[in-house]
Amino acid sequence: MTDTTLWWMAAGVIVGLELLTGTFYLLMLALGAAAAAVAANMGHPLPTQILIAAVVGGVAALGWHLKRQRSKDHAQSEGRANPDLHLDLGQTVEVAQWSADGRTRVHYRGADWDARYRGAPPAQPGPHRIQAVEGNTLVLAKI
Repeated sequence: MTDTTLWWMAAGVIVGLELLTGTFYLLMLALGAAAAAVAANMGHPLPTQILIAAVVGGVAALGWHLKRQRSKDHAQSEGRANPDLHLDLGQTVEVAQWSADGRTRVHYRGADWDARYRGAPPAQPGPHRIQAVEGNTLVLAKI
């Protein structure tokens, strides 16, 4: 069997493993094996084929990981200020006083919440509107 055939078989096995496990990263490694098959078909020696498989598969897997991380961060930040996901957004709370660092505690929905000010300091007491929810912290803006 030629190197090209072996690389294509390796790519097929990796794709089959991906179908069994659902790990998308294996498809990136299969791309590396396919690139090595092309390199073998072009007549490159085995060490070059292995290097190409490692570089293409590694870069593709790293790129996919970074893309997923970026989209996850974006989705989380979008969700913090999405009124369809947080029914608290747009509701009003009364702030009695602010600390020097722009933080306070407010009573909302029967519980005390941490809150921080969104806007230019200094924050003033009074009614505020919930702009976002970050974990268990309300982000408030003056009305």
